[in-house]
Amino acid sequence: MKQKLLQTLLVLFITAAFAKETKAQPVTQNLNISFLLDLSDRIDPKKNPGIYQRDLQYIKSVQKAFVNHVRGKKMLLLKDQMQVFFNPLPNIPNINELSEQLKVDFNPKTSKKNFLIIDKIYTDNSAKIYQSAIKDHNYVGSDIWKFFKNNVREYCIKPQHRNILVILTDGYMYYKDSKIEEAGKSSYITSQFLNLQKLTTASYQSIMKQKNLGFIAFPYNLKELEIIVLGINPSAKNPYEEDVIKQYWTDWFKAMKVKKFELRTTDLAANLDPVIKDFIQGSHKQ
Repeated sequence: MKQKLLQTLLVLFITAAFAKETKAQPVTQNLNISFLLDLSDRIDPKKNPGIYQRDLQYIKSVQKAFVNHVRGKKMLLLKDQMQVFFNPLPNIPNINELSEQLKVDFNPKTSKKNFLIIDKIYTDNSAKIYQSAIKDHNYVGSDIWKFFKNNVREYCIKPQHRNILVILTDGYMYYKDSKIEEAGKSSYITSQFLNLQKLTTASYQSIMKQKNLGFIAFPYNLKELEIIVLGINPSAKNPYEEDVIKQYWTDWFKAMKVKKFELRTTDLAANLDPVIKDFIQGSHKQ
């Protein structure tokens, strides 16, 4: 009888301890990381040598930070995921299969094998996607604006998670079927457009304010979303182009109440690796 009572008490103790630990586990410890890849002509090796390789290294840095995070958690507390999105869908063989494999979900039932193969999956499949897009050479652009309009809330925000969106882009935004202008605001910017608006001097901010320039925002409250933009690559012909591009993105994110964001110009992966790591770990402060 005593032994049975002790066993019952032990079970109750373990259950209570686990419940307490689970309750104490902050939701920010559940990561939901999404990638949005810009597969426009920015990745063309002839136009921008080395850019797509940098993208692959940035992806690897995020993936490593994600794996380090889940490895630091107890199996019973795992509730983390990572996935990749495109808009529009690139004309790549097996793109659905490749995308599905890049959607990883770690939970208490996850096999240890998944921890071992995630690096290979992300390295191999990401490279296949970029290389296939380059080989296809049909760069239709990247409709980041419409992704935010139609998909970002549904695809990238998960309750009880710390939601992070990683956007790999040169900072310009253009898609032939989403070219809209409304009272100064637009769904796109290109280097030519910025020159046309005379955003080429130190007074670019006052010009933007006077003309009401900026991206068309949506009445969304993205307070549960953190965003890091990697790979901004401004034209060297305009010394203020980087500032203007970042101003467009900053105003856009603030208008949609994005919780936290970081805008980074293209750089060696080794230089951005600690920045990415800090952002994923949550130590970055805006």
